[in-house]
Amino acid sequence: MAFLLVSAYLLLTHARGAPVENGALLETLKSQVGLFSNKSEHYSTQVRPPGTSRQIPQTIIIGVRKGGTRALLEMLDIHPNIVVAATEVHFFDWDENYVKGIDWYRNLMPFSYGNQITIEKTPGYFTSPQAPGRIHDMNSSIKLLLILRDPTERVISDYTQVYYNRVESHKPVQLFEDIVIKNGVLNTKYKAIQRSLYDVHMEKWLKHFSLDQIHIVDGNTLIKDPLPELQKVERFLNLPSRIMSSNFYFNQTKGFYCIRSDGRERCLHESKGRPHPLVNSTVLEQLYSYFREHNAKFYRMVNHSFDWH
Repeated sequence: MAFLLVSAYLLLTHARGAPVENGALLETLKSQVGLFSNKSEHYSTQVRPPGTSRQIPQTIIIGVRKGGTRALLEMLDIHPNIVVAATEVHFFDWDENYVKGIDWYRNLMPFSYGNQITIEKTPGYFTSPQAPGRIHDMNSSIKLLLILRDPTERVISDYTQVYYNRVESHKPVQLFEDIVIKNGVLNTKYKAIQRSLYDVHMEKWLKHFSLDQIHIVDGNTLIKDPLPELQKVERFLNLPSRIMSSNFYFNQTKGFYCIRSDGRERCLHESKGRPHPLVNSTVLEQLYSYFREHNAKFYRMVNHSFDWH
């Protein structure tokens, strides 16, 4: 079936030229064959449509973990001028991948046309000491997307993901408070807290990239009202406005927005949007207090403030 669909695709594209204008056709084939979609197929086995090639990403979503990177990527994938990598590549933050070289990296990207932007996302890049310099070495003029949310909410979300992973693996779990508080004081060495020190990590990126190369997406706003944030991204990437309010609908059961594109509807994986634990109010205040100074420093760095605690 996949072979027949690809054959039909090739015949139609050959007859009609680059198929970016044939949105319905492209989306149908995308859903059936996986072309240009962020599914976990191996791109190396794809049939290359005429006029396409694999490109090193012109834009990278660098983080942050549990900030909404998957939602952002899925929503941007609606745009006909964007193609997205299937998985988190971890090329610039994992030494064992980086030594494989740029051709290995390129071969993990989907096929794209000349008027399309290739985007990959690996949330670990933002907190990686090596990633900023390595990405700069590859392309000093690249555009970067960074999606952030309230640092305390991000810590709790980080804990929640690990908690459920351990439960599913039948491993012992700890209460949030027992991890965050050690000997009566905030455990600032906890990795989830370290990841939320946005000013510390941003400082490393600004040593290699100018601020106008890094667009910050408000993760708290994206989940409540996706369109305005996505329109800002379109402008940042110099793309025509193609993402519309009709591309989203609120799923009452899941409690967040899902995507509607060319007759197909899809929501994020069930692992997204899991309920967070109720956290002791005193512990919450300790977290708010700890992040307050770091947040203020970050606001000064990026010349923008956010509605965080």
